[in-house]
Amino acid sequence: MEKVKLEIVGLSYSQTQSGAYALVLAESGGKRRLPIIIGGFEAQAIAIELEKMVPTRPLTHDLFKSFAVSFTIQIKEVVIYKLIEGIFYSKIICEKDGQVSEIDARTSDAVAIGVRFNCPIYTFESILSSAGILLDENADDDSMDMGEMEDETEQKEGLKGMSVEELESELNQAIENEDYEMASKIRDEINKRSAN
Repeated sequence: MEKVKLEIVGLSYSQTQSGAYALVLAESGGKRRLPIIIGGFEAQAIAIELEKMVPTRPLTHDLFKSFAVSFTIQIKEVVIYKLIEGIFYSKIICEKDGQVSEIDARTSDAVAIGVRFNCPIYTFESILSSAGILLDENADDDSMDMGEMEDETEQKEGLKGMSVEELESELNQAIENEDYEMASKIRDEINKRSAN
């Protein structure tokens, strides 16, 4: 079976499951999206790496990377290879000294590790055709409901009223509290000001 390359296009709070997030993967060069429900911790681990944030202490996925690098294990790719009753099954393809190994993993963990190694993510056409969603040309990957949009606007307005020193203090506090979503918003506001 031919593999289909996927790219991460978004992470959003799940409207259907409390405390869960939707990891949205897109068919490379295509219009189909593959939404996968994942836990908050794993969503945070993926977001931290995508945003290039550095937590005060290493997360589990960072520890895995350090371990693999220390023992010269290369992570070659992540493959989402099976879908049974709404559960995606994945494996991490590793290589050491020319020997390739496949490690079974939850999809959320496989992706969190994959982004740390900057390795490609694949699935098969059968999975994409059964669970994928064809993106409406007018739709936006980051679509939110009205409540989320209002909360987002309030947070951004609150950040605009702060000085750079206050923002840096809030950023450090958010990282200490492991609120990486808020830290990302604060960092964006600081970057926006430094660009002007």
